[in-house]
Amino acid sequence: MRQLPSHPFDDDKLKEECGVFGVIGVTDAANFVALGLHALQHRGQEAGGIITHYPETGFHSAHRFGLVRDTFTKTSVMETLPGSIGIGHVRYSTAGSKGATAIRDVQPFFGEFAMGGAAIAHNGNITNAVALRRELIERGSIFQSNSDSECIIHLMARSIQKNIPERMKDALRRVEGAFSIVAMTRTKLIGVRDALGVRPLVLGQLGDGWVLSSETCALDIIGAEFVREVEPGEMVVISARNGVESSRPFEQKRPRFCIFEHVYFSRPDSILSGRSVYETRRAIGVELAREAPAEADIVCPVPDSGTPAAIGYSQQSGIPYAMGIIRNQYMGRTFIEPSEQIRNMGVRLKLNVNRALIRGKRVVLVDDSVVRGTTSLKIKEMILDAGAAEVHFRIASPPTTWPCFYGVDTPEREKLLAATMTTEEMRTYIGVDSLAFISLDGLYRAVGEAKGRNNAAPQYCDACFSGEYPVRPSDMIEAGRIRLKEDPVPAGE
Repeated sequence: MRQLPSHPFDDDKLKEECGVFGVIGVTDAANFVALGLHALQHRGQEAGGIITHYPETGFHSAHRFGLVRDTFTKTSVMETLPGSIGIGHVRYSTAGSKGATAIRDVQPFFGEFAMGGAAIAHNGNITNAVALRRELIERGSIFQSNSDSECIIHLMARSIQKNIPERMKDALRRVEGAFSIVAMTRTKLIGVRDALGVRPLVLGQLGDGWVLSSETCALDIIGAEFVREVEPGEMVVISARNGVESSRPFEQKRPRFCIFEHVYFSRPDSILSGRSVYETRRAIGVELAREAPAEADIVCPVPDSGTPAAIGYSQQSGIPYAMGIIRNQYMGRTFIEPSEQIRNMGVRLKLNVNRALIRGKRVVLVDDSVVRGTTSLKIKEMILDAGAAEVHFRIASPPTTWPCFYGVDTPEREKLLAATMTTEEMRTYIGVDSLAFISLDGLYRAVGEAKGRNNAAPQYCDACFSGEYPVRPSDMIEAGRIRLKEDPVPAGE
């Protein structure tokens, strides 16, 4: 399936790299994996893959471009994936080639080892992948993809351990960055998170079977019971014989879960760290209203990600909530290939203003983030064209001033609006009556940290806001593509 150009609205949002899902001990595992991936589609819409194992015929795989609903619902595809164990992956490329992904870059990846085959699906980003890849190639490894995740398969192949889980431990001890992994052998389902637990992974039970997933919403779609989160630095190995076995293969560290999962990435019907994502986002809106009140007639979300925060803002401020912007639910990423005239319509292809509601009103617009600022400009123009008297932007996250290197597709720092402008300069650039972001402390309070952010020991990974990276992005530093704020400025600059 050919990838059509992404829409301008999509280009101005941060994108999660991928979602992972696995199941063991069920009939027709591939059908459950496809349903799970469908629930995780928000984490990656570019491509997906499923690998299963059937004792009589071995491993089976299918990798396709496009959405799960368009590829893994066809009988002709699903019949090629027999077995009671399977894993799957949906992706949006970060480390691989953007916009021109080859099918060989689509996960899960598979490797044949002396003790049998294994497949692996990875959510996150390996920050020392370039150095590892160079080392492995020098030692004779032949890479088939552009993905950083393939390094794990090659590291496993070079391990001298006697079984797949131990080889995986060996490999992941060499890896830096963020990883939540779902893997499988002929008889085992494996889940593992890095020591910081940057990306999510949960464990569920389905009758006598077990499930691993990036989010709890994917458990709900197949009727599985949420058991618990896979803990930071934990590996779980699941088999019919031994059930769930847990180990701690990495040096123990203070967890740094990605705080942006609460703000935007995860689905609002998921549970993170025992908290409803929806309730957290509503609480963000409450904090935002306390910190940045506005005199206005209505509060409108920028759909859909701004909706819970807008509800919270309305509840706290007493300003009525209204659906002033309507989203076209049928305008997907694989819409008709746009002509230049259609492309210039910008976000109007996805969003339309409820003119009768907006005309003459002072409007508070609540959005989840500002990245490049292009979408904010277009939406402001739409609201003013509809006759709004005033436009006040309220943003349910702090200013995004630094790129992410742990599995989120982020523009280079100089393309981040908040990295080059003050809040007042951004307000002037966008052309609104007022602009305010929630503070970092306010965001922490909304996610349950009553005292706000512990600056000496932050409770989350918030590098995109603070510039404080819990793992140094060594590849990017070596390539000269990023200088951290704590690094000395070279002489002459």
